[in-house]
Amino acid sequence: MTSAAPDNSRNRADALPKSWNPSEVEADLYEGWVAAGYFGADATSGKPAYSIVLPPPNVTGTLHMGHALDHTLMDTLTRRKRMQGYEVLWLPGMDHAGIATQTVVEKQLAVDGKTKEDFGRELFIDKVWDWKRESGGAIQAQMRRLGDGVDWSRDRFTMDEGLSRAVRTIFKKMYDAGLIYRAERLVNWSPVLKTGISDLEVDYKDVDGELVSLRYGSLDDNEPHVVVATTRVETMLGDTAVAVHPDDPRYAAMIGSTVYHPITGTQIPIIADDYVDPEFGTGAVKITPAHDPNDFEMGLRHNLPMPTIMDEGGRITGTGTEFDGMDRFEARVKVRERLQSEGRVVAEKRPYAHSVGHSERSGEPIEPRLSMQWWVKVESLAKAAGDAVREGDVKIHPASQEPRWFDWVDNMHDWCISRQLWWGHRIPIWYGPEGEIVCLGPDEEAPEGWVQDPDVLDTWFSSGLWPFSTMGWPDATPELAKFYPTSVLVTGYDILFFWVARMMMFGMFVSDDPVLTVGKGGQKQVPFEDVFLHGLIRDQFGKKMSKSRGNGIDPLDWINSYGADALRFTLARGAQPGGDLSVGEPHALASRSFVTKLFNATKFALMNGARSGELPPRETLTDTDRWIVDRLDEVRAEVDAAFDAYEFGKACEALYHFAWDELCDWYLELSKVQFAESDARAESTAVVLGTVLDAVLRLLHPVIPFVTETLWKALTGGESVVVAPWPTASGVATDTVAAQRVADAQRLITEIRRFRSDQGLADKQKVKATLVGLDEAGLGGFAGSVANLARLTEPGDDFATTAEVQVRLSGATVTVQLDTSGAIDLDAERRRLEKDLAVAQKDLDTTTAKLGNEAFLAKAPQQVVDKITGRRDVAAAEVARIGARLAELSGK
Repeated sequence: MTSAAPDNSRNRADALPKSWNPSEVEADLYEGWVAAGYFGADATSGKPAYSIVLPPPNVTGTLHMGHALDHTLMDTLTRRKRMQGYEVLWLPGMDHAGIATQTVVEKQLAVDGKTKEDFGRELFIDKVWDWKRESGGAIQAQMRRLGDGVDWSRDRFTMDEGLSRAVRTIFKKMYDAGLIYRAERLVNWSPVLKTGISDLEVDYKDVDGELVSLRYGSLDDNEPHVVVATTRVETMLGDTAVAVHPDDPRYAAMIGSTVYHPITGTQIPIIADDYVDPEFGTGAVKITPAHDPNDFEMGLRHNLPMPTIMDEGGRITGTGTEFDGMDRFEARVKVRERLQSEGRVVAEKRPYAHSVGHSERSGEPIEPRLSMQWWVKVESLAKAAGDAVREGDVKIHPASQEPRWFDWVDNMHDWCISRQLWWGHRIPIWYGPEGEIVCLGPDEEAPEGWVQDPDVLDTWFSSGLWPFSTMGWPDATPELAKFYPTSVLVTGYDILFFWVARMMMFGMFVSDDPVLTVGKGGQKQVPFEDVFLHGLIRDQFGKKMSKSRGNGIDPLDWINSYGADALRFTLARGAQPGGDLSVGEPHALASRSFVTKLFNATKFALMNGARSGELPPRETLTDTDRWIVDRLDEVRAEVDAAFDAYEFGKACEALYHFAWDELCDWYLELSKVQFAESDARAESTAVVLGTVLDAVLRLLHPVIPFVTETLWKALTGGESVVVAPWPTASGVATDTVAAQRVADAQRLITEIRRFRSDQGLADKQKVKATLVGLDEAGLGGFAGSVANLARLTEPGDDFATTAEVQVRLSGATVTVQLDTSGAIDLDAERRRLEKDLAVAQKDLDTTTAKLGNEAFLAKAPQQVVDKITGRRDVAAAEVARIGARLAELSGK
């Protein structure tokens, strides 16, 4: 093979390893990028800004597959924008995760028989900080393994001094504006953690309980009484009413009267409320306002007493009964036993499956509990968050998620922001000796003798400030001036209502802050311009990944087995706006094969002198050259459009099929003939191949950064693909004639290959052939390529046509005359065909029998019958085809 390769091309090929082994190179490549400062953001740069803040993972954990998806997509966006000439800030950080972190440290203390109370608040918090310093590095190490191009110099933590200052500042602003208040309301209570928890920290599980029907009032059927059903018998100790529907004729005469409470001995009213479903059970329900959210709302409407009957640990208290001091579950049994002994248990249903909320962190059933807490008044904040999307200031991708957004923000309830913990941002409220209350900002001191509120803020409060607190707010900083608002928020649709909504509310609350609007025309600033919502990761069978199912995948396992590029390509290829994605080992293997294909193709190209450079004059290029260059232009445009629309999967599919199907499977093979033609043609082909590969590697770099870095540097000798320019349009019109000729050549080669396969010819077996009509079809210049790729040789003097293939192309029909004598092992071919015939005949017999069964046809759905009919027809065609071929061979 002739090669015009300069020596340095061959040297760069030799510099590549024999095969791609990611574990040997990824770590060094990443640290090299960091050391070179490629990921650092310059707030004084004159380049256009592009910024993303990393959704902060909890400091307690490690990155799971959902995080890996998040990080892959954000890294893809930021790497591409960096190559497009933007000043890119991808800001990393972690969340202090109040409940989760405190729980971890308390469990460590429990090993030594200690509790946090043994140390006191200050010493305990010191221990938490010690634990954070020891464990926080695990997530950062994982991010490096993934290839995250974050600006490590700007790493943030929600309990950092700067972020704590932001928390106290906005709390005071909102308190002074009347948006933060203290009130006794019903909350999700964790008796194990002894704190209120958010809705996000509640997992609902179906459990087998018991449904008990209880009789209130007289045991005499002639006296006033009513039967109610409950799954929580113990809460009857806090009942303050029985409710019925106002239009229920069964209870019309009882509304407004009272009924005897069988344990407390008090008379409780029978009230009428539209909330009651007269069709459920007896149509009467017990009302425990302090321990049920629906009962609480009913209690407010009817001004009912709301006695709390459980302490912080879930023990019965304050009822004046023998049940005081019992755990709630023990009391459930004992109360039922007493009522049963008195003849008040009318019916029991066991087991009774129903949904029960459990604490995500501690695992126990949560307890709705009336508690004094701090709240955010959300009405005006939620409206502003909704209007920002309605008015187009913030765009949600996909737009199909907008109705869910509006449904949430338009119906949001006030937000409980206080937690009964020690680890977290302590609420900046102080109480004076005479009951005075004052809210203090970060630069204010409390009077001597005043006591700070013991509660801390919900973790979502501080993480809701993340887009601007991480850049220095409330102070004016170059980062806020340059990079705020952020360009896009990337996250899963499952936390649209929790984290995204809170960031929007806080962002709109400070949207007209001069610190944020200076130099921006005084316009209000949203926290981010786009919200991209991706789906959830599922296993290859479409099931949600979970510990209980045992189908979760540790991203590090895949990185260790297949490399970071294969993991990233698998995730990005499956990611579409709003859609869940299923991944499994077959997907990872396919991605690894793609990376290997790319490596081998580039090494082959380098060995043949490929190098990037200015393309030769258009008129000197072959049809094959013009076709691949034009296809690159088309694919680049398709990829750009997909990335701009956050259609990562579409972009990856386009690049995968172009690189594998067109560049590797066709152009590389067609180029082998061109390399052998002449020095001039080899030189031209080397530049075309190298230039196309250069662009493909740059287009793929944001998704698979490690292998593209290695290959691009070997191909171009450049500094790094991380800072290489993003490919742009060539501006040359597509040569449709060349494209059609290549398509015709591909069809001709494919049909010959198909014929060879049908004849049982070995892949490498050369066959004598003549091609008739090649010039008339416009494919005269492809004669060598067709012969090479279809494994054809010159006919010779002893040529005899034993088979003929006619292929109709766009311009004419090409006839391929082949001499297969001696090329086929007839006995082996007969054995293979007889085996195939037996399989096809069996399928034909089975499907024919089913279609002849009247009983089956009477019961089977039409789509099933149609499917079997189709299988029968395919089997019949196979039997006929194989039979004909065997008959043909019998004469040889």
